[in-house]
Amino acid sequence: MTAAAFGIGTVVGLTGMGGGALMTPVLVLFFNVPPLTAVSSDLVASAVMKPVGSWVHLRHGTVNLRLVLWLVVGSVPAAFAGVLLLRALGDDERVQDAVQTALGVALLVTATGLVVRAYLRLLERARARDGRGAPLPTDRPSVVVRPVVTILLGVVGGLVVGLTSVGSGSLVIIGLMLLYPGLKASQLVGTDLVQAVPLVASAALAHTLFGDLDLAVTWPLLVGSIPGVWLGAQLSARTTGAFVRRALAFVLLASALKLLGVSTPATGVVLAASLAVAPPLWMYVRHRYGFRALGHDAEDELVVRAALQAGDDSPTVAPPGGVAAH
Repeated sequence: MTAAAFGIGTVVGLTGMGGGALMTPVLVLFFNVPPLTAVSSDLVASAVMKPVGSWVHLRHGTVNLRLVLWLVVGSVPAAFAGVLLLRALGDDERVQDAVQTALGVALLVTATGLVVRAYLRLLERARARDGRGAPLPTDRPSVVVRPVVTILLGVVGGLVVGLTSVGSGSLVIIGLMLLYPGLKASQLVGTDLVQAVPLVASAALAHTLFGDLDLAVTWPLLVGSIPGVWLGAQLSARTTGAFVRRALAFVLLASALKLLGVSTPATGVVLAASLAVAPPLWMYVRHRYGFRALGHDAEDELVVRAALQAGDDSPTVAPPGGVAAH
């Protein structure tokens, strides 16, 4: 159990998500922990685990604190209210199943969107290099915080966490990507991790009061997940945005499959197939568009700018009409 918690903690630190969506099914399926105990113990462990990864991102400056503030305004009371709502509904499994299915579909759509976005960015760079598209922007788009929609995102994320124990990273990171595309991958992960701290703490407190906390389950989770999330956060803050986005897409896929009720063997087959097929396919696509197969975004932009500079510096030739042209 400790080793599993270490691996999942590393995933959470690296991508900002996957804790509840991966940890709870692992506890139930592999360690025969009762579902309510798994939910309560996982949330309490997450309330201790996430601040570790958050501190690493805060030290590296990869957190947008204004976004965190407005998210927390909505998520903390909503998470507590979600647990109370679940208690009032009598632990209706149909409600939880409907929420988890919707979240699983949303994660699949987001993972697909990340892949499509990467392809479109590659196509944009190829067109700019060949002079068939607009020049690449030199600066990242500014992030203008929109309080009302950010609070609403926090409310939705908090309610889902209170009802199902999952979504503190998954759902919020989807909203952040849609609302603030100017966030760098490391900022996206760091902001998501920090906002999840008070959100998960609120839900954990409610589950401690009204759920079924088992310290015999919680302690091994803490022992494994704390060093794991520290390692993952260090990797996230130091690695390239492209690597973090690919890891995020992989975790989104894994979380979505589990939320949609796909069996563990089938999930393993799908994930193994994606690891086997996706890298060579992406290398082929990059090569087809004239980029180095194992290159990355920053290298591609340097290639594009060098090609444009070479075009600007090319000698002029006087055509028959006498007007100089490149």
